[in-house]
Amino acid sequence: MCFSRTARAARPGEPRPTVTRVPEPRVQWLAADSIWWGGRLRKGVALRAGTDGVVKPVPAEMAPADGLRRFPGTLLPGLMDAHVHSALADLATVRAGGIAEVWDLGGNPATLRQLAARAAPTGPAEPAGTAPTGPDEIARAHAEPGRAAGSGWPRLPRIRYAGPFLIAPGGYPSDRAWAPAGSCREITSAADAGVAVAEAWSAGATLIKVTAHAGGPMLPQPTLRALVDAAHAASLEVVVHAEGPGTVAAAFEAGADLLAHTPWTEPLPDALIRACAARMTWISTLDIHGWGDPDPFRDVALDNLRRFVEHGGTVRYGTDLGNGPLIPGVNPRELRALRAAGLTPDEILLSMTEPTSPTITWLPAGLDLSPETFADALATARVLDDTIHPREP
Repeated sequence: MCFSRTARAARPGEPRPTVTRVPEPRVQWLAADSIWWGGRLRKGVALRAGTDGVVKPVPAEMAPADGLRRFPGTLLPGLMDAHVHSALADLATVRAGGIAEVWDLGGNPATLRQLAARAAPTGPAEPAGTAPTGPDEIARAHAEPGRAAGSGWPRLPRIRYAGPFLIAPGGYPSDRAWAPAGSCREITSAADAGVAVAEAWSAGATLIKVTAHAGGPMLPQPTLRALVDAAHAASLEVVVHAEGPGTVAAAFEAGADLLAHTPWTEPLPDALIRACAARMTWISTLDIHGWGDPDPFRDVALDNLRRFVEHGGTVRYGTDLGNGPLIPGVNPRELRALRAAGLTPDEILLSMTEPTSPTITWLPAGLDLSPETFADALATARVLDDTIHPREP
């Protein structure tokens, strides 16, 4: 235990100074029947959660008996949804549904910065009921910037965000009623692209989101290239919403890192898919095509994704939560669609996790890697925190 003095030494007759006890960070140790980490299911290991936030598996014999938290079932890195829109979704429900981390791919940057701070694990959970988790609450949170993190909010998933949609003047989605105020930033030139990237970075963005929608104004290719170059100079990855003929090629040729959606508007040439697979990541978002009642676009997307996977492409699980009646939390329909695209259960888990994540997921009944039952079993996931009490050793 360390101490910090918050008052000067007392003079004769004065009360003694206040001494504040500051708990020292401590290593936490966790064990379970099994642990899935880094692409494989393991037994005979424990998890060490260090004071630096790094969680890693270690041999079980390294874990001290005193203070070891034991769980039935399986522990694994926190499950992530790499495409949500916080202003259009109930993030508390998302976390309750087993998602520990989200990527917000387009919103008001000031609101997102506040929301991400409130979602950070800085204190105990508070009663539910007033959290900024839907459109009205998000707006109220933006209007109350002085409200402290952890004050009256339920627990939310950890949030990584891209800030605003960077768009051509009048481009998508500025013409959509669902786009929150302040969520679009028009780019007027190649030089302005660099300014916009700097603004997003200053607002806390760790990704950049840009749109290429063939149904409306699009950034000229030199401007898109300048935007990507500016983002890369700031060590920021670029995610492109590519919709319509020529947009995937434009994103690839500009050097973008990720597509926000599996391309769905037309079958892509195999040469383009092979090129994308060599250096891009595609975020899945397959369930938006029919929300459980598949439409023809889902078949196109599945074919494109299947070929992308066959060529060795990297996939991220993402749902575009906020776009229609999607399941908040772990979405079994998205998982089954990824299976249909050729991913194994282990590969799907890799698409949903980061081995360096500070969050942990718990499956009370254990991880079921059987292809037929994997999706429904994973939907029972819970985000591990100090409100979950494991069995006694």
